[in-house]
Amino acid sequence: MSVKVDLDQLAGALADFAFAYLITVGDDYRAHTVAVAPVLSDGVIGVGSIGNTTRKNVGQHDGVTLVWPPSQPGGYTLIVDGLGMLTDDALTVKPTRAVLHRPAPPDAPATNPGCLHDCVPLEG
Repeated sequence: MSVKVDLDQLAGALADFAFAYLITVGDDYRAHTVAVAPVLSDGVIGVGSIGNTTRKNVGQHDGVTLVWPPSQPGGYTLIVDGLGMLTDDALTVKPTRAVLHRPAPPDAPATNPGCLHDCVPLEG
């Protein structure tokens, strides 16, 4: 079952990040990671132009992940899973799951019961 991503929360979260890593998987199940500058518009994330390996991977396995690293130590990482959609010259991603994630500080209450980390799902 897919949880609807709250696009307003996602747009707000994206303001805190400068760049992301796009992760795709090939037929050999090895991850391929590239740095990108994604932009959220009209419910999809525009990644822009991509290279041959990324294009081949998305053509074979359309599930992708975008990871925005924290700008400061102890900050949240933004993780977005989605469906990659190829055009002639670019990639867009329809978000299917989004979460802000970081290791929980020692002795801090969990934000999500049963989770050992500080997780904030961006869901509607």
